[in-house]
Amino acid sequence: MIKSELIQKIAENNPHLYHSDVERIVSTIFDEITRALARGERVELRGFGAFSVKRREARIGRNPRTGEPVAVEEKRVPFFKTGKLLRERLNATPLSE
Repeated sequence: MIKSELIQKIAENNPHLYHSDVERIVSTIFDEITRALARGERVELRGFGAFSVKRREARIGRNPRTGEPVAVEEKRVPFFKTGKLLRERLNATPLSE
């Protein structure tokens, strides 16, 4: 599912809301999650999961084409851990083909 499909689904389930309002709500939620992570904060959505930031140390990597060593700088990467309710719901639903 992509963002526009999410917006469409929410708009369909809430006909009393304007499509533009739903779009603004979804964008605001994503923007706030992004801002919190940029500040190094953890974002927890109960029953769904938690977003956090992990730090990756600087290291020496390899250029896959030449095999030459390359310095890789330290970086921060987003991390998502599923919540218990989400895991339970995923495992209760049979896989579709």
